[in-house]
Amino acid sequence: MIGLVLSLLLAMSWKNLIGAANEVDFSFFLKQLQSKNVAEVTQTGSHVTGKWKMIPEAPEGSTKKLADTFSAQIPDTMREAPELRTELSALPKYKGEDATPQLFSQFLFGSMFLMAMLLIVFFIMRRSIDPSGTSFIGSFGKAGAKRFKPSDLRTTFADVAAMESAKGELMEIVEFLKTPEKFHKLGAQIPKGVLLMGSPGTGKTLLARATAGEAGVPFFSINGSEFIQMFVGVGASRVRDLFQQARENAPCIIFVDEIDAVGRVRGAGLGGGHDEREQTLNQILSEMDGFSPTESVIVMAATNRPDVLDPALLRPGRFDRHVTIDRPTRDGRLQILKIHVRKVPLADDVDLPDVAASTIGFTGAELKNLVNEAALNAVRAERNAVIHDDFDVARDRVLMGAKREEILTDYEKSMTAYHEAGHALIAWFLPDVDPVHKVTIIPRGRALGVTQLLPEEDRYHYGEKRMHSQMAMMLGGRAAEKQVFDEFSAGAEDDLKRATSLARRMVCHWGMSEKIGPVAFRQGEDHPFLGKELHEAREFSEATAHTIDLEVQRFLNAASDRASKLLADHRPQLEAISNALLQKESIDHADLVTLLGPPIPRTSGEIKST
Repeated sequence: MIGLVLSLLLAMSWKNLIGAANEVDFSFFLKQLQSKNVAEVTQTGSHVTGKWKMIPEAPEGSTKKLADTFSAQIPDTMREAPELRTELSALPKYKGEDATPQLFSQFLFGSMFLMAMLLIVFFIMRRSIDPSGTSFIGSFGKAGAKRFKPSDLRTTFADVAAMESAKGELMEIVEFLKTPEKFHKLGAQIPKGVLLMGSPGTGKTLLARATAGEAGVPFFSINGSEFIQMFVGVGASRVRDLFQQARENAPCIIFVDEIDAVGRVRGAGLGGGHDEREQTLNQILSEMDGFSPTESVIVMAATNRPDVLDPALLRPGRFDRHVTIDRPTRDGRLQILKIHVRKVPLADDVDLPDVAASTIGFTGAELKNLVNEAALNAVRAERNAVIHDDFDVARDRVLMGAKREEILTDYEKSMTAYHEAGHALIAWFLPDVDPVHKVTIIPRGRALGVTQLLPEEDRYHYGEKRMHSQMAMMLGGRAAEKQVFDEFSAGAEDDLKRATSLARRMVCHWGMSEKIGPVAFRQGEDHPFLGKELHEAREFSEATAHTIDLEVQRFLNAASDRASKLLADHRPQLEAISNALLQKESIDHADLVTLLGPPIPRTSGEIKST
């Protein structure tokens, strides 16, 4: 019944839309009829349509442009007037129709239109049914996790390099999935959840896949953001479906990547207060509590922000095993490079240990990108093998960005040369700063020039003296501009940002200010302290904040003065470096040795006994 009514309304509205374009007043129609300007008329009840002999001018005061056809509505008082019927009947082409068949045809047209729309919707719904027979509506609450069978997982621990400690932690998980009865015999319970923590690109997802491949069990992979929807309750439904699939396919591994998207601390203001996220997190906690000790389902998750996770997610019985994945050491980088160059033909001059030594701080993903960029550079040069220079070009591209085609004026080029020369000179004469590898004034990435420093060894601890020297090096370019051109440029924006950030962390986080003392002040974090008011951003007074600002300013001013004095004492060397950059645009460590002599020996950090 509703469909029939809708069809009728649709037909009537369609008719009205068609007639609205050439509708005229009845008085205007009657005037044209009496003037013999009407060629033909069709009357349907109180409605008339037809054609003009000649298109008349629009009525006075009307801006509407008339067409060669018209339609008009006969008033009820004139519908049965004999003189009107006589004038209409006198026309050569007059046709009178009953309104009932016309209404029926409109109703039939609307019904056919509605049926066509229903067929289209039915066809779309049929196409949206997945192979398992679940419709679009039914699949809305499905997890949508990617399921990998054991035969699809070809990655094992042999394909994962430089993670010996992490692999050792996960070998227990592999043994439990292979032989759970060995653990149950002694009453041992394997951890239900394993949290992989590390910087982006360190190989957390790769390690999770390798664990499933080593154990030979199904692997369910999903991203934390895939649980969250605009409708409250959908994420919880997807969690229930995911864990139900896992129980049906046990033993298996569930892997949730970027779990901080759904596992952030609840009720903490920023990053919290989201009903859908909190309900989804509550369902994850409930499902992990529902595992019995004999269920061989392991939940693995990865994040680079463990500090924002809810404490309930990290307590024993849930994600109670935390595996930290660090950036690889020199030997680890060498092993990773050997894996990525398996299918890359290398020339005889390629020294992988040297490449590993020159890529301190690189993650596994960055090393893979390094090998790929080196291979691409060899392809551009139409070589049959990758040479050592290709790795140098690739490293510069990864660290400093791609070259930009910028046309600088002589003044801008000269200022950039002195700026980079200031950085390089201070790094050369301060033993606490990493050695200078390359200086260039070729625009790369977002910078007009770059001074590239490469450490000689992996460092995991930094001292106060080294940080003060680092700040002096950062402000060296700005100090050089002031000495030579007697003005500062906007090119030191990033230097100032990094130096200020380092000085503030020294004062607020590491207790390196004598005035402030050994106190850590939290500020500018993603969420405030747990248990505090939601809008509490800091826990120190305005007077302390003012003292912190003064200390940060003192650190930066001291670093700037130190840089200016060092540049003034070595002004000829500054001129020599800038002239070499203006001539060659790029100079390396060997060129600096020629210009400045051997660098001051680097500090080793060894403790001398007295």
